[in-house]
Amino acid sequence: MNEFLLCAAGFILLTVAAGLFRVLRGPGDADRMMAAQLLGTGGIAALLLIASATPVAGVADVALGLALLAAFASVAFVNSVGADDGQAREADGK
Repeated sequence: MNEFLLCAAGFILLTVAAGLFRVLRGPGDADRMMAAQLLGTGGIAALLLIASATPVAGVADVALGLALLAAFASVAFVNSVGADDGQAREADGK
């Protein structure tokens, strides 16, 4: 069973690596941010699979920390886009 979980984690990491293309070549900032969120989710999934397959301590804690960072990154992105949008509206109104 552990081999299956490790193979599944490897497959998820391969799909995450393929998703890196969208981060680098995304047509817009929102597309890049969504791809980065997908990379974070895939990393969390792979870490949780590794945590259940191996007796290494702390892997699940790292996955939870990565989940928190991904949530903060999306909030920061939304705030920065909102601030840029507000500045653009002020510039158009003058």
